This record gives sequence, C-alpha cells and structure tokens, in this order.
Amino acid sequence: SFKTESSVLFSSPPPLYINPDLNTPPRNSRSYREKIMTGALFRNAASDAARILRSHRTATANPFGKLDPLPRGDIRRFQSRPYIRTPQFLGKSKETRVSPYSLVSGFCSSSSSVASTASFAKAGFVGWYLGMVKSRPVLTKSVTSSLIYIAADLSSQTIPQASSESYDLVRTARMAGYGLLILGPTLHYWFNLMSRLFPKRDLITTFKKMAMGQAVYGPCMNVVFFSLNAALQGENGAEIVARLKRDLLPTMLNGAMYWPMCDFITFKFFPVHLQPLVSNSFSYLWTIYITYMASREKPTAIAG
Repeated sequence: SFKTESSVLFSSPPPLYINPDLNTPPRNSRSYREKIMTGALFRNAASDAARILRSHRTATANPFGKLDPLPRGDIRRFQSRPYIRTPQFLGKSKETRVSPYSLVSGFCSSSSSVASTASFAKAGFVGWYLGMVKSRPVLTKSVTSSLIYIAADLSSQTIPQASSESYDLVRTARMAGYGLLILGPTLHYWFNLMSRLFPKRDLITTFKKMAMGQAVYGPCMNVVFFSLNAALQGENGAEIVARLKRDLLPTMLNGAMYWPMCDFITFKFFPVHLQPLVSNSFSYLWTIYITYMASREKPTAIAG
C-alpha cells in the first residue's frame, strides 16, 4: 500500500497535449467541468480587461486624473463572478476572491499619478517663485526687477539701432544694477507701506494709493533714476540739473498717462506680496521709454 500511495503522489503529471479522440473525459466528470469553467473564465477575463482599458483611455483625457464610474450593469457583471479557481499541484483547487474595485483602483492610481506629474510640471516654476517671494521677498523682487530692466534696455537698444551696431552692455549693466539695488527693494517697502496705511482694497482706498504713487513715489524714483544714470556716465552736478530740467517734466506727464491704470489693476486685484511683480511686469514698456530718455545726449552738447 505504501508503494502504491507514493507512486500516486510522486508520479509525473499527465501530458499537456491530450488526444481528444482517445482521452476525452465524460461530460459529467469533474475534469470536464473544470475545463469548461476555465475556458469561460478566460473569456470573461479578456472582456473585463478590454472594458477596463477603454475606461483607462477615457480617464487620460480627464484633467483631474479620475476614472468615470462604471455603469451599474457592468458592476453587477463583475459581482456575478467574484471568484477565480486556481489549480494546485498536490491538493484541491483553491478559490480566490478577486474584487473588481482593486483592478479599477490600480488604473485610477496610475492615471492620477500621471495627472499630478503634469500639473506639477506646469505649476513647478510658479510654485517655486511664490515660495521664494514669501521666504526671501526682497532678494526675489530685486532680481526680478533687474531681469526686467535688462530685457527692457536690450529692447530699447534694438528698436532704433541698425543691424550692424552692437549693444551697449555698459548701459545694460547700469540698468540691471538700478533694478537690483534700488527699484526692487523700494518697490517692496513701498507696497508694504501702502498696505499698512490703507489696508482696505475698496475703490476709494485704491484711488488713494494711486494718488500717493503719482505724487510721491513716481517723481522721487524718476529723479533718482535720471541723476544716478547721469552720474554713472560721468556728468557733473550742473549737467545733471540741466538733464532733470529737460527730461523730468515730460517723463512725469507721460507717466501720468500710463501708470494710473496699471496702479489700479495692481492695488485692486492683487495681494500685497505679488504687487511688486505685477508692477514690474507693467514697467517693462515704461522702462523701454525711460531708458531711451536717460540715454539722450547731454543738454550742454545739444546747446553747443
């Protein structure tokens, strides 16, 4: 008996390819029923996998990275086959429960990770910049102002010059230094001062901030800009005063036509920590004009 049982347990499995004419099991036998169930299981699994893949393709077009809910008929069809029969070599076949929601959740997690990666790629620089504005506000706003002044000065030199002429990089360096050391820090403290003096953002308060900018900040910064730029070019005190008499008033009149609408948008619709960035964005066109005014010839040369 021991020899018979060991031969049964350790005998080699039947061949994989069976001649259906010689070894066809009876229809009421257990092996025949298992063969029928296995075939039906594979057909149903293939149809379910195709349905999930179609749902996954639809989910890639969804910006939030979520799958649409399955129809009720499909859920019932999933729930009608909650078990898969897996064979074992030395024992009975084992029934394993397979939840359709585990399959769907796998596709949901993959699609949501793709969507989150795309959104991070889109908002990565903006999020980094806003973080730098909050952590190092003065440095970030100063560097931003310097970069805008560099771009504006290069644009100002490109408009009137011929293709054979080269750029005046010394002039561009003066504008970059002015934006980095003077304009950026003063914009930060000016907007914070306006926020403390006039904390509201209603229409009357916005007009008060605009009036303060046109009456105090704008003229002071124009005087500093023209005087510093002329001094860096080697002009003496009399020449700087003559330049201010010639260029300051036209610049202030043009600024009164350009800046009120820009200041209204800045003070009305943006928080205080983003107001210097918005003002620098508006100052791109203004900087092209003011760098052109600052690069004009000396008043004494014109008089001579």
